[in-house]
Amino acid sequence: MSPSSETAHGKRLVIVESPAKAKTIKGYLGPGYVVEASVGHIRDLPGTAAEVPDKYTGEVRRLGVDVDHDFAPIYVVNADKKSQVTKLKSLLAESDELFLATDEDREGEAIAWHLREVLKPKVPVHRMVFHEITKDAIQEAVRNPRALNQRLVDAQETRRILDRLYGYEVSPVLWKKVMPKLSAGRVQSVATRLVVERERERIAFTSASYWDLTGVFATGRTPADAANPETFGARLAAVDGRRIASGRDFGPDGQLRTANTLHLDETAARALAAALEQTAFAVRSVESKPYRRSPYAPFRTTTLQQEASRKLGFGAKRTMQVAQKLYENGFITYMRTDSTTLSDTAIAAARAQVTQLYGADYLPSAPRTYASKVKNAQEAHEAIRPSGDRFRTPAETGLSGDDFRLYELIWMRTVASQMKDAVGQSVTVRAGGRAADGRDVEFSASGKIITFHGFLKAYVEGADDPNAELDDRERRLPQVTEGDPLAAEQLTPEGHATKPPARYTEASLVKELEDREIGRPSTYASIIDTIIGRKYVFKKGTALVPSFLSFAVVNLLEKHFGRLVDYDFTAKMEDDLDRIAAGEAQSVPWLKRFYFGEGEGAGGAAEAGNGDGDHLGGLKELVTDLGAIDAREISSFPVSDEITLRVGRYGPYVEKASKVADEPGQRADIPDDLPPDELTVELAEELLAKPSGDFELGIDPVSGNMLVAKDGRYGPYVTEILPEGTPKTGKNAVKPRTASLFKTMSLDTVTLDDALKLLSLPRVVGNDPEGNEITAQNGRYGPYLKRGTDSRSLTSEDQLFTITLDEALAIYAQPKQRGRAAAAPPLKELGTDPVSERPVVVKDGRFGPYVTDGETNATLRKDDEVETITPERGYELLAEKRARGPVKKAAKKAPAAKKTAAKKTTTAKKTAAKKTAAKKTTATAAAKKTTAKKAVAKKAAAAPEES
Repeated sequence: MSPSSETAHGKRLVIVESPAKAKTIKGYLGPGYVVEASVGHIRDLPGTAAEVPDKYTGEVRRLGVDVDHDFAPIYVVNADKKSQVTKLKSLLAESDELFLATDEDREGEAIAWHLREVLKPKVPVHRMVFHEITKDAIQEAVRNPRALNQRLVDAQETRRILDRLYGYEVSPVLWKKVMPKLSAGRVQSVATRLVVERERERIAFTSASYWDLTGVFATGRTPADAANPETFGARLAAVDGRRIASGRDFGPDGQLRTANTLHLDETAARALAAALEQTAFAVRSVESKPYRRSPYAPFRTTTLQQEASRKLGFGAKRTMQVAQKLYENGFITYMRTDSTTLSDTAIAAARAQVTQLYGADYLPSAPRTYASKVKNAQEAHEAIRPSGDRFRTPAETGLSGDDFRLYELIWMRTVASQMKDAVGQSVTVRAGGRAADGRDVEFSASGKIITFHGFLKAYVEGADDPNAELDDRERRLPQVTEGDPLAAEQLTPEGHATKPPARYTEASLVKELEDREIGRPSTYASIIDTIIGRKYVFKKGTALVPSFLSFAVVNLLEKHFGRLVDYDFTAKMEDDLDRIAAGEAQSVPWLKRFYFGEGEGAGGAAEAGNGDGDHLGGLKELVTDLGAIDAREISSFPVSDEITLRVGRYGPYVEKASKVADEPGQRADIPDDLPPDELTVELAEELLAKPSGDFELGIDPVSGNMLVAKDGRYGPYVTEILPEGTPKTGKNAVKPRTASLFKTMSLDTVTLDDALKLLSLPRVVGNDPEGNEITAQNGRYGPYLKRGTDSRSLTSEDQLFTITLDEALAIYAQPKQRGRAAAAPPLKELGTDPVSERPVVVKDGRFGPYVTDGETNATLRKDDEVETITPERGYELLAEKRARGPVKKAAKKAPAAKKTAAKKTTTAKKTAAKKTAAKKTTATAAAKKTTAKKAVAKKAAAAPEES
């Protein structure tokens, strides 16, 4: 039966997750089909206790899970999805069949199950699955539906309950002992620990200095050509048979790991270079061996995120947003997959394109297959590839910007995966000679020649290390043989220093999580987004830097919940969840063991199907006794014997105890964007030496109040100290006068006179001829004049005190500029945007600083600062703005046409009355709804994250 035909089946309702996906699929199905979106999950565990039905109380109401009755979850329809559920029910009532066409993974299966449970269909229900949105794939999916996979649903439900218990039991401990509104999660806490541990390694790292020599050697043959150069570079390898120490020979403590290497310092290196000035060198050995490099496997979710980071500068979240868009619009296959398998159709399409674009010489005799390296990979899925049985080249897609660049990356990788190996020769040449002091030295040089590029013609994988050599890089050495004489044209001593381990980037953190088998690859983008959003981590360029807050959180979790952030424990839990999905373990016994432990009410390890029962324990007991947790201790870190870093409720600070008993010590706030490994003893002393606290400037001669200068979170300011007993709340509350310092002022130089001037603002300049008062004021966007509702900008802050009435009237005499003012110079230049290829700058706008490339504007976020924003962050903000598209303005309703036929007055009056009543009712309902939303929002702000 053709899906496009109207048949005896009548109308069919197809439900997908997103409107974009619905729009694409609708075009492939006929008039007998209605395609509608659920817009994601329609129901979930309650976000707040207020959402839980009244019949539930106590722990069930708090957790949203009834732990005493087989961990029964309490599901509620999301408030923002109720209208959509009503719409779906209405469409279902008019339909004869229901097709649940959500994504073919655990999450998609769970959404389909929730839809069935909520809609309660009385018509046949089918599970429609596909991994690409093409006409053939959609029509094939309609012809061959399947039943819901309850195992996948149970596995997803178990994960959801597990994450809820973890998040809702551990997060409150962080609230009490570290800071309110923090969150803990099964994977996010482990990911945060990885980033913190790397920073600890950097803090503990001691750099080692070492020297060597580089030489430029000439063969004496002419003429030279590109294939046979006359000279080559080599590096000192050994002296008297002892290998020269390089960076890899030193440990993190700065000491040599092995005693059999020669550690040269600057003096020794320069002395050796001098002793080699007259040395005659010769080739001692030439070792050549075949070079072969096979293609990289097609993309899965994590490798796509890593390569998009390396090659395109995309974060994991941005990559998945663009990939989702490409999938929903029919350009690529499903983007959440851990499989590297290609279907026969895809292999045929890739091989056809290899022949077409590169020729038959680049096509291997047999198709290439790739085995997944991911444990428990869902092989029912395909790798991420261009959709269809014929791949569109990037130029044929009509895509642009980020969409084009990511599609091109996927297309190139897929085509390259079906090409021949790259082959060539790798060569190592060792040259030696004897120094004037009798020492024997050897230099070494390595070369690589690619004789057939194979797949490298189409695609070369990037590297996380910016100094790493890529696979297509050639290094040609002269064609020499053993015994050939060489002349040292140049010998240069070079100094080096070992570097601390590199911080994680999004790409390398994704790889680390996958290598450790922690969590599911499809969730890594949201995990990284969460730890950045919770301020456990911030970005410095592409590096992920842990905040001091994350040090306190990880310290608490390691000391008191060590098993929960143990890497092996988290990986074993993932194995258990996969066994539940495979039907090899049961959900309820496993959850009992995790939550209650070995005691009463918990099934044994064998019953839970763990295979290894030792790694599970009782979460409930862990979070019950918190008396042993010293909040001050877990948030304190020694900087020196006298200085301690503390993480307080309002941010990190350093503290130095007073040497005099009972006297308060010194304290100084730490900048929010300071990487922890940069907090040295010297910097801490410098911060403590800076003026801080209240600087008394003197008494205000008018009010008699003390005026002080302070350094606040939003910059320095002056204020007055009100007398004791001054009401601070209620109708008679008095607020102290406050004014920010001018840009030209500082805490070190501000005086009492400066403070009196600042607090005198706004200043009355005078009245215009009509009697209207003109004042000079300092506002959010700078100094300005105000006359009634008419404001005019001033050019400097000093004018606030110096401008005269005549000067003010002259400004008002000028016509008010209605259009844009002359463009102010940019606050910062960031470089060229990789998408629009236009210069990106930071400007100051009406609503604060923003980045722009002249086409797209994106406001800086709360945590972005003009001084510290990186080019990569600027490009990311612009990309996110482009992905959201232009803001759609609500269409104005056309005025109703006047009716020519007059109706009875009575009817008109009744109608009007009904409309008025309806408006009042609607307004009341809207008011109630707004109040409810505010209440929910407040509670949600404190809700823990669970992922």
